[in-house]
Amino acid sequence: MQIKDCMKRTVFSITVESTIAEAARVLAEKHIGSLPVVDADGKLEGLLPLRSLLMTVMPDFVHLIENFDFVVDFGAAEERKPDQALLLHRVGEIMLPPHAVEETSGLMHAFALLDRHQLHDLPVVDGQGRLVGIVSRVDVGAAFLSDWNVTQGG
Repeated sequence: MQIKDCMKRTVFSITVESTIAEAARVLAEKHIGSLPVVDADGKLEGLLPLRSLLMTVMPDFVHLIENFDFVVDFGAAEERKPDQALLLHRVGEIMLPPHAVEETSGLMHAFALLDRHQLHDLPVVDGQGRLVGIVSRVDVGAAFLSDWNVTQGG
């Protein structure tokens, strides 16, 4: 099976010149976890995961929170909002490199890229590097599982 057989073809993207505020709006409105960053010709320039946006406002101690499982509410730290000046910064400042898979690639190649780069979503490009879709860990996993020919009850 090729990636083009299990990818999502409806993809929301932004440009390098888009602001962090614009990216945040699209991620929230579309309820998605990643935004591919493209140029005017639709060629992939980078990837902006939701995590990259959230980490711009999280306090430094966020990585230690798992050690404080007795605290259930961090109060004002959970209500932190970014400085308005930060929201005007360009997406190009915080985006990840353009990790992608070609639409004719196999499932194993996509899974390896998702795993190596710790991504939940991976842009899919054509032979010219233009964005044509997006594939998630779930899309790839479900495609693998569908080939297992598992029947109900055993």
